[in-house]
Amino acid sequence: MNMRLSTLVLASALSIGVNAAQKAIIDDAQRAAFGIETAIVQPGQDALSKPYPAKVTVPNAQHRVVSAPLDGVIETLLVAEGEHVAKGQPLARLRSQGLLDRQAAYLESRTRRVLSGETLARDRQLYNDGIIARRRLLESRSAHRELVTAEARDRQALTLAGMPEAAVAALKGVDQLSTTLDVVAPLDGVVLEQLATAGQRLAAADPLYRLGDLSTLWIEVHVPLDEVAQLGAGSEVQLSPGLVAKVITIGRMVHGTDQGVLVRAEVDSGAERLRPGQFVEARLVHTADSAALRVPAAALLRIDGADQVFVERDDGYEAVPVDVISREADEVIVKGALSTSERVVISGTVALKAALLAGGQ
Repeated sequence: MNMRLSTLVLASALSIGVNAAQKAIIDDAQRAAFGIETAIVQPGQDALSKPYPAKVTVPNAQHRVVSAPLDGVIETLLVAEGEHVAKGQPLARLRSQGLLDRQAAYLESRTRRVLSGETLARDRQLYNDGIIARRRLLESRSAHRELVTAEARDRQALTLAGMPEAAVAALKGVDQLSTTLDVVAPLDGVVLEQLATAGQRLAAADPLYRLGDLSTLWIEVHVPLDEVAQLGAGSEVQLSPGLVAKVITIGRMVHGTDQGVLVRAEVDSGAERLRPGQFVEARLVHTADSAALRVPAAALLRIDGADQVFVERDDGYEAVPVDVISREADEVIVKGALSTSERVVISGTVALKAALLAGGQ
């Protein structure tokens, strides 16, 4: 708009009548001069937020890091990244001196427990025959209990190292000792990452693989603080691949980098179309109440620090305050003293606002 046209618009705006109800009264010529256009108010329905970047993650309960149970050398890696695995399936084979030591310790503690059991049985018979004192029997019983505990401890150490219960039970003598150990999958899932290579020497707890059950996935998105209040558990989130997630948690902390609140949603239908680490667009679905209305974003303007729209009424346009519920790309969801039978101004609002401000001086 050039200087001459701006002057004409301002002069015309100052000539518009304004009544006490914040209503600009104009004639047909002024309406045409300002290019005033209107659009009908629509029911609110469900509103979509603007798109936010969201990250796909594996739920904590469905994620495992498989580590070496003992010091050792990787003899063989049996699976690779991307493969599906079943619970109990061997993933890698280790050669470990520590396994040999634990088996030997278990065999020794079992042998000592058997011998102490025989000693306890003999002392019990001697006590019953009156040959030994009760104190001697109690000492034998206490020693036997200690050795039973030691055997259970050494047996548990073997199972914690990954040796199957059946293999532990079948361990009879030193000729059956083994230095190789299979590391197995703790759940059904997919190998997300391979963290070691064949021939590598590992310490206990060094990672071998990351596994994940991808039957359901999480979507994590940072949402502005003023929009979080409109969300709750079960709220829908629409994702760019055409999927729908349900909100399961809303964070209590505002993140300093973007002043957003972490909202976590779960995808259980169509999760196979997503991949952990992937970024997608997420739109929050705000369920509108019966009083919510949808108007074009161009209709909204600020007057005296408040959001308002111009509503076409009788021979003029009345400024009506509204509360903004949510904003979409081209529309806003509002609540205020207007209805779906009315029309709001979407073009020429600058002149109407100038008239109101001039008339109020």
